[in-house]
Amino acid sequence: MKIAVDAMGGDRAPDVIIEAVEGSELRDYVVLIGDESKLQDKVSTGVEVVHAPEVIGMDEHPTEAFRKKKNSSIGIGTELQKQGKVDAFIGAGNTGAYMAFATLGLGRLKGVERPALATFFPTKKGYTLVLDVGANTSVKPTHLFQFGTMGSLYVEKITGKENPSVALLSMGEEDTKGDSLTLKAFELMKESSLNFVGNIEGHHILEGNVDVVVCEGTVGNAILKFGESVVEITQEAIRDIVKTSLRAKLGGFLLRPSLKSFFARMSYDEYGGAVLLGVNGITVVCHGRSSPKAIRNAIRMAAKCVKENINSHIEKRIKEFSQ
Repeated sequence: MKIAVDAMGGDRAPDVIIEAVEGSELRDYVVLIGDESKLQDKVSTGVEVVHAPEVIGMDEHPTEAFRKKKNSSIGIGTELQKQGKVDAFIGAGNTGAYMAFATLGLGRLKGVERPALATFFPTKKGYTLVLDVGANTSVKPTHLFQFGTMGSLYVEKITGKENPSVALLSMGEEDTKGDSLTLKAFELMKESSLNFVGNIEGHHILEGNVDVVVCEGTVGNAILKFGESVVEITQEAIRDIVKTSLRAKLGGFLLRPSLKSFFARMSYDEYGGAVLLGVNGITVVCHGRSSPKAIRNAIRMAAKCVKENINSHIEKRIKEFSQ
């Protein structure tokens, strides 16, 4: 197994990426993609490096980058996967570029109409998979149905949960709530063999009563970014409150272990990144501010996808549901 990692992607690349790889138990399976002149003196002996002379910036247009920067770290990492020289590709750079190269460069799995970004949200009871969180801005009911199919299978193979429950994000729990898109998607899911439990509202996601939540990409991305900001604002508010008095400082000191555990659980570091389901390869997109821990968890996630042969299972399940 070989897992390619974009050494040039992320706010603090390549240092954070290198630190993550050096500390990973899967270090021997990693191939670093990036500018050799910026990596050779920082990478220890034994870590394979593939030279990529170009870098795609965070503000570059994805399709433009796909056309003009084939020799970028993203371009070369994707091409290595297409050629079968690596089994997965991870990066914390330009999200749109990773999706463009994966979708256009690797192509979709047989039967999949649209790929979807899927990521785990921390909940009261563990984690819930939410998809799509940004790959699509315009979808059809069949796309949402396929998202639910891929998400269900992903949770089943990655977490070991049998027959995961699937819910559709809507403006109300009632069967009749939602626009024409969600109403039609509701009927498709209800009539399928998915363990579909109906509609849920946004505030139900973090309760953890369902395993998979399906939504359109713009909505999912907004929820993801909003959730991240709530955690950050809460941390800042607690720090400010602790500074207000001696009693607050003492209380903060006593609660520090519990608060540290709570915020660690809420951090995106725990789930590593978002997996692009539905493409003919394994692409994991990490947060631009990812820590070494987040990158290591993304490597573990990618490795599990490879070991579970997740894509062949998706193709088989999509075929079964289309018959």
